[in-house]
Amino acid sequence: MGANISGGLPEFDRNGDVYSTKPRLVDLPENCVALIMTQLDPPEICRLARLNRMFRRASSADFIWEAKLPSNYRVIAHKVFDEITLRKLIKKDLYAKLCRPNLFDDGTKELWIDKNTGRLCLSISSKALRITGIDDRRYWSHIPTDESRFQSVAYVQQIWWFEVGGEFEIQFPSGTYSLFFRIQLGKTSKRLGRRICNSEHIHGWDIKPVRFQLATSDNQQAVSLCYLNNNPGSWSHYHVGDFKVTNPDISTGIKFSMTQIDCTHTKGGLCIDSVLILPKECAKEVIGSQ
Repeated sequence: MGANISGGLPEFDRNGDVYSTKPRLVDLPENCVALIMTQLDPPEICRLARLNRMFRRASSADFIWEAKLPSNYRVIAHKVFDEITLRKLIKKDLYAKLCRPNLFDDGTKELWIDKNTGRLCLSISSKALRITGIDDRRYWSHIPTDESRFQSVAYVQQIWWFEVGGEFEIQFPSGTYSLFFRIQLGKTSKRLGRRICNSEHIHGWDIKPVRFQLATSDNQQAVSLCYLNNNPGSWSHYHVGDFKVTNPDISTGIKFSMTQIDCTHTKGGLCIDSVLILPKECAKEVIGSQ
């Protein structure tokens, strides 16, 4: 009888408060917690994982993170990781690595997955672009700088025929993407710890507009004409155009260029850092962070 009576009495903690008998989130089985986590955003999952060991174990379930990765993540991952590395990585670690910039193609390109959209982001350095006359040091040179994620930019001092282009092909996750050229008028350097801009070679960009163009393998096209009149020493992102991907299982090829081939005048004093391909929804945020 005594056991029955004590079993029916409420339990108290050291402060004399009655323990709650209602189920709590921490009382759920690990597999149930993992299923709940599939409905959360990655930052929320990481916050829950800090609650206790069981939540941390649940947050490592492969099916949680596979749902956060693009459907064609294997194709993307093979661009930057070898097969042995991929076999060792659990999906949580693969997601974390893909959400950080990853260099590939001898360090001339970089890709990562945007956490908000789950889509692909790309940066292509000036060294991976086709630049007419790049080997002639009278016109072009590669300048080392810490203002580029690739630690180098292409600088044209003076030229008649200005032509820069490139191409890339991959299975993009579905969505709309924007393409930009990251360029700067003038050549910057540091002197006594201060950033200075040499603008003596800037000329010719206000006479005729530069033609920006892109074309995809499924016949999407965009063209824009812009005078380069941004402030010397300030990096600017010139929007070339947008393209849409509807089938992530088919490779999309992209060709892009910026040209000013009117030979009636010279132009010069321009730095070219890279080409960026970003999900349209997050383009402003990514560009703002640079």
